[in-house]
Amino acid sequence: MSLANFPTQSNNISATQIREDYQRRLGETEHQAVGEEPSGSTENDNAEENVCESPEQKKKRKRTEAVILAKIKQSKEFARRKARRIGDPNDDDDLIAREILHQRSRPIPGQLENCEMCSKRFTVTPYSKTGPNGGLLCAKCFRSLEGDEKKSKAKKHGPRTGRRQNQSKLLDGVSQQGALSLVEMCTKKVADNINDVEEFGDLPSPLLYRLSQILSKRRILTPRTLNLFLRPNLDSINIYDSAKLETDDFQRIFAFMPSLTNVNLRFAGQMKDKVIRYLLGRDLKIKRLQLDAANLVSDSYWQRLFGKLGSQLESLKLSNLDFSLDDETIEVLCRHCTELRCLKLKQCWKVGDSSLQALSSLTSLEHLSLNLVRETKNSSLLDLVFKIGPKLRTLSLQGFPNADDLLLKIIHEKCCVLSKLRLSDNSVCTDKGFARLFTEWPNPPLEIVDLSSTRDVDNSNPDGPEDTVGLASEGLIALMNHSGPAIRKLNISSCRHVSRAAFEEIFSDNKIYPNLKELDISFHTAMDDYLVGRIFKCCPAVKKLVAFGCFNVRDVRVPVGVALIGGLKAQDTIIVEGKS
Repeated sequence: MSLANFPTQSNNISATQIREDYQRRLGETEHQAVGEEPSGSTENDNAEENVCESPEQKKKRKRTEAVILAKIKQSKEFARRKARRIGDPNDDDDLIAREILHQRSRPIPGQLENCEMCSKRFTVTPYSKTGPNGGLLCAKCFRSLEGDEKKSKAKKHGPRTGRRQNQSKLLDGVSQQGALSLVEMCTKKVADNINDVEEFGDLPSPLLYRLSQILSKRRILTPRTLNLFLRPNLDSINIYDSAKLETDDFQRIFAFMPSLTNVNLRFAGQMKDKVIRYLLGRDLKIKRLQLDAANLVSDSYWQRLFGKLGSQLESLKLSNLDFSLDDETIEVLCRHCTELRCLKLKQCWKVGDSSLQALSSLTSLEHLSLNLVRETKNSSLLDLVFKIGPKLRTLSLQGFPNADDLLLKIIHEKCCVLSKLRLSDNSVCTDKGFARLFTEWPNPPLEIVDLSSTRDVDNSNPDGPEDTVGLASEGLIALMNHSGPAIRKLNISSCRHVSRAAFEEIFSDNKIYPNLKELDISFHTAMDDYLVGRIFKCCPAVKKLVAFGCFNVRDVRVPVGVALIGGLKAQDTIIVEGKS
């Protein structure tokens, strides 16, 4: 027995019978197609006619075609297509009927056909596609044609919301309304194509400053782009991200800009003793110096720098130094920099009690900002504020865990010309101490106040002790009574012992704070939609409101131009009221 006649064990059906049944069904399908349509219907509707066709045959063919089109017009498929094309230029009945006739005349799956494009013989499948002229295409030609169409189609982008950019602006305190100014658009366009820019020409200093900010934020300020900012006639350089600059690049700054009086270099990790040695040999007239993360400069060269520039320095800001700048170096600073009006030491790891005692000799200071890592004695800080407090216009103290109410008392007695006060990250000063500080204080109303994270930190007693630690209801009310009308920036985040009643009193109907533009109320559980609405009513000039961890702030209505940061629905589209 041959393999073709071998019966299957399941139904006793041979392979020969299966093949014969398939050929029979295929023949019936072909016969049905020929019976329903004339032989000429396999061509396009207006295809070339057989030149040998007699007039009688031609009339017969047209009559047969008319009968077939009439039957098609009565079918359900025709009705569906006609309904979809109502109002379309191609809604003619004869055109729709001929389309259906043409589709029915296509070769059925399993037959052989010539490709319209390459004329190659191929087997028709249910997925075979029609070419530009109505013929069928092989799989290869169809893929080629489909790829060309995708390339030729212009990509259409709908309006983008720019969610990431909008959230970035919100974190910066910017709520963009309308189009950007022409200057801002041009500045950003220059930043987008910074690698094609050869020089900035005569751009004014404010635009150079803005470009430096944008490039630094995008982390694309490199040795090449640095060259665009090196102009001999400028007296100021502001680079907010120097992480990609090498040691020689810092030397080029001081070589190409001999008129420098203001130097601001952040993330200057590759600034070394070699750069300071070159700087000292240039005889520059630097008056304002700000360096960040310059950890490769040794103490000996810091001392040489202060010895050379000390008499001319008016402002000195040093931050993120964990390798150098010890107490001895600070003493050298105080001996030579006698004309300093502004001093900022932030995250300088080696600064301790001896440094605070030395700083008390700088009686010309008007602006002092300290954020130390080493723990210091309260007496050293009290002595410092006692001696230099009378001339201070701004006082910023962060990271002094031992500071108590006695410090607040000395500030009340000695500091009488402050416009900015920051005392944050403290868990010793009491609410009564803050209340006494702001009650009958001869100091003019403060403009900038930061008392964030002044609270009791005992997690086992979330309500705090009976004598409230940190800024609470009494202290906040006293602050707003003293400085409320003049405050521009207020940060009371994480002062968790402020009651709802205190907020309702501060932001009552009869209270107006016309200058308050930035307010941080993060992690106040008493804050809700009503209180935030009261803030918007009482602070008509507010532009930035930070409300992280305020879980009851859900559906508050935000006025136009206000950046609300935080809240449970900060990721949703902000509801805006007022004119856009």
